[in-house]
Amino acid sequence: MLQSLTPNQKGALLMLGSMAAFTCNDTLVKLTGHTVPLWQIVVIRGALASVLLLGLAKVMGALRFDFSRRDWGLVLARCGTEMAATFFFLTALLELPLANVTAVLQMLPLTVTLCAALFLQERVGWRRSLAIALGFCGMVMIVRPGSADFGLATGYALLAVAALTLRDLVTRQMSAAVPSLTVTFLAAFSVMLFGCGLGLGETWQPVGAREWGFLVAMGGLILMAYLCAVMTIRVGEISAVAPLRYTGLVWALILGWLVFGEWPSALTLVGAAIVVAAGLFTLLRERQVAAGTEGQAHQEGQAHQGAENT
Repeated sequence: MLQSLTPNQKGALLMLGSMAAFTCNDTLVKLTGHTVPLWQIVVIRGALASVLLLGLAKVMGALRFDFSRRDWGLVLARCGTEMAATFFFLTALLELPLANVTAVLQMLPLTVTLCAALFLQERVGWRRSLAIALGFCGMVMIVRPGSADFGLATGYALLAVAALTLRDLVTRQMSAAVPSLTVTFLAAFSVMLFGCGLGLGETWQPVGAREWGFLVAMGGLILMAYLCAVMTIRVGEISAVAPLRYTGLVWALILGWLVFGEWPSALTLVGAAIVVAAGLFTLLRERQVAAGTEGQAHQEGQAHQGAENT
């Protein structure tokens, strides 16, 4: 049956699997965080993920460290942003409903597009600018500044978006010679070291069999999520499968309701819908702009070739 699917259909299934694995991992973190300190979760999960990702990178021949000095600087900067994003996101996750935190994170494609225009001089037209503005309006509806629900945890979720935005901007500057799996392994390893730093001076708490089961499952889910993400890029067109990243919000709504009995308010749901719609439009518009640029370059190439033949 899978053989009859097109590359984009396979990529879509892999993206769905990746988002499901990430959201299940978040659910287990939230469950475990009630009995195990955050820094211990970060250390144990990071150690398991590092070992698994190291093995995966070796098997796929994607483990290399012979980078240029510039790429090493970018890789280290990305590791720093990954550590910050992990701390802010997990701290917010332990305090806020799963769907609310996930909804805030749906701003990421919009913030990356905005910052790429501001700092990397990437061209963003009025349509995408309007979509970004609407997306920020949706985010305000989710977090509701000034309300009783807006607290320190909500601020952590917003800081996680900021850290992830910086991470993606740094990643865009890396050369193609840097394997994605090597970067992912180094990020996981650095997050584990960051957890060790958070635990300095703290007492290691005993971990029960149930929590160990959750932690081992987290390592497996992270491996599955990253493996599906890498295979998605290799199998399908990014522009075709990227919109399915928003299915993570659907998984968060389902798991939040089933596992924690959480359901967002109507205003949060409307805000999340606006953010997702704005993000989908931005992705679609980027695809159209890229296709138009490629078509124009092709026409110019044909005209240049024709001029040489005359």
